[in-house]
Amino acid sequence: MKKIDKKEIKDAITLLETAGFEAYLVGGCVRDLLLNKEPKDWDIATNALPEEIQKIFPDSVYENQFGTVAVKTESADPTLKIIEITTYREEGKYTDKRHPDEVRFSKAIEDDLSRRDFTINSIAIKIDGAIVDPFAGQEDLKNKIIKTVGDPGERFNEDALRLMRAIRLAAELDFGIEKKTADAIKRHANLMEMIAKERIRDEFIKLIMSDRAGDGVRMMAESGLLKYVIPELMEGVGVGQNKHHIFTVFDHNVRALEYAVKSNYSLEVRLASLLHDVGKPQTKRGDGPDSTFYAHDIVGAKMTLRILDRLHFPKKTVEQVAHLVRCHLFYYNVGEVSAAGVRRFLRKVGPEHIDDLIKVREADRIGSGVPKAVPYKLRHLLFMIEKVKQDPIDTRMLKMNGDDVMRLGNLQPGHKVGYILAILLEEILDDPQKNSEDHLKKRIRELNELPDQELKKMSEKARERKEEFEGEAEEEIKKKFYIK
Repeated sequence: MKKIDKKEIKDAITLLETAGFEAYLVGGCVRDLLLNKEPKDWDIATNALPEEIQKIFPDSVYENQFGTVAVKTESADPTLKIIEITTYREEGKYTDKRHPDEVRFSKAIEDDLSRRDFTINSIAIKIDGAIVDPFAGQEDLKNKIIKTVGDPGERFNEDALRLMRAIRLAAELDFGIEKKTADAIKRHANLMEMIAKERIRDEFIKLIMSDRAGDGVRMMAESGLLKYVIPELMEGVGVGQNKHHIFTVFDHNVRALEYAVKSNYSLEVRLASLLHDVGKPQTKRGDGPDSTFYAHDIVGAKMTLRILDRLHFPKKTVEQVAHLVRCHLFYYNVGEVSAAGVRRFLRKVGPEHIDDLIKVREADRIGSGVPKAVPYKLRHLLFMIEKVKQDPIDTRMLKMNGDDVMRLGNLQPGHKVGYILAILLEEILDDPQKNSEDHLKKRIRELNELPDQELKKMSEKARERKEEFEGEAEEEIKKKFYIK
């Protein structure tokens, strides 16, 4: 067992014991200590009532009905700035599948442990190392088993999020789930409908950020939970692909996630890797090696927006992940795409998203069963991006701006200014050397002489070229899913 060496924890427990009360470490921190891991947070349980705790710790807050007092410390460790000390308690029924209808304080640590979710979380430790383990949690830690305290049906009916937490813990700890508990998860999967989306989101993030996230997603699918979290992923189960793939859509998506996890990529890249082909089942046409999935990137991006918004992810995360899904299907072949095409690609994707998009492409490739995450063509693309990354790719990087266009053309704010800027940008994308004040002044004056309608057509034609990076007509390019 890892030694309890945090001064703030030892001091808090010592103060409680000196005042004549019992005090134990409980919950996840005990589990982590017994597994020789550094706890992420610390929880103390005591037979002292909340008012008694506050007398011992004047710099504390008690604003809940569950007997938890938040004690403030001056620790530099963020996990120890607030220590939660909770009075032993027993609980009644859980009508809303989340909160107990009533909370009764108790004087026995065993009562407190009996209300907890899993045996491995129902162990208490004194500061001197004495252990209270009424449900054989240490044995389950040794055997790497997730098992509920008492009847699993009752535990899951008390708080339905425990269904998902069991799988998340199994993924985090590389544990198995005891058969009775696993069977109960399947039987009670529909209880997920009663859980707030924010709680599901937070538990799903913990799962996705765990080392065995892929196994966790598979367990969620097998147990029936996934259809209450991301049912769109379930549409890919058993859906075969074409000659470019050896795995079903679902397996491919999960394998892509596993690569992102193995590479320690961000939450956004992991989500994009898992969801990048979520649109394939809805866009599949035909069967066998020549089946197609035209526009699955577009459909998948729209689905991703709905999925992450439904789970109440922050707007920035929703937009970033959907953007990566939308852009993941780019085509690049050495010699076929010009430097101007690469600049247009940068404009479409955004320089700030390029690194993450390349990571999603790597995950996509490895998830397809190919041996190399970064083949020569992808390396060449990165070389080209590095070569042109200082070139202007949007109107903000032009040497003349909208104010200059209005001044030189004697124009008022309006569509014509936007048309001229769009045309100028396309010309600069083709030849960055033209991004000089003298050249731009000349072109602004020339363009200003043209009728508005002609300028509009020219600007629309310029904007259509943003897809040039794909090299061919969109329908043809979408047959070429991957760099090989």
